[in-house]
Amino acid sequence: MDETKDRRIRRTRRQIRRALAQLMQQKSASEVTVKELVDLADINRSTFYLHYSDIFDLLGAVEEELFREIRAAVDAHPVSAFEQEGLAFIEEVFSILYENREICAALVGPHGDMAFLHRIERMMAENVLPRLQENFPDRRSSIDYGYAFCTTGAVGLIKHWLAAGCAEPPQEMAQQTYRMIHNMMTLGLGHPDRG
Repeated sequence: MDETKDRRIRRTRRQIRRALAQLMQQKSASEVTVKELVDLADINRSTFYLHYSDIFDLLGAVEEELFREIRAAVDAHPVSAFEQEGLAFIEEVFSILYENREICAALVGPHGDMAFLHRIERMMAENVLPRLQENFPDRRSSIDYGYAFCTTGAVGLIKHWLAAGCAEPPQEMAQQTYRMIHNMMTLGLGHPDRG
């Protein structure tokens, strides 16, 4: 595929994605029609169907792309509550959210797709909880409750940041989040080196 055509495809997909994000600020994906989406994106219906079979195919493709990016961040930064690698991971996640802020705000907003958020939460739990359990083998119940508390707080913080238009830079949000999680886990579990 030549570069001009590839650039045109990426631009069209961005337009479609932006239109979906705007419409999902007002209604759920199940209420969005192809007609209103193509009108808002200023493209032909046939152009939409060159890329996606329907709104749910579009939503699935957007969610899968975001999931892969977050999964790559998890794989690149093995997370531990007490290591600097945790901050690098959180910074990367906030950068991904910022780069995709319009669609992310729609996905976690009142008309969003909770199944997508649950999928991300499951993936995080599968990767973070086992590491914490290795560090604190005798504190299973504290880890589970602490993790649930931190996760709920982090999701709330992310929703608020996205809904407010991402006023603070991703790095600042990552540092705040890291400090809060680190402090909570340190208070709740004690540092692994200090018992």
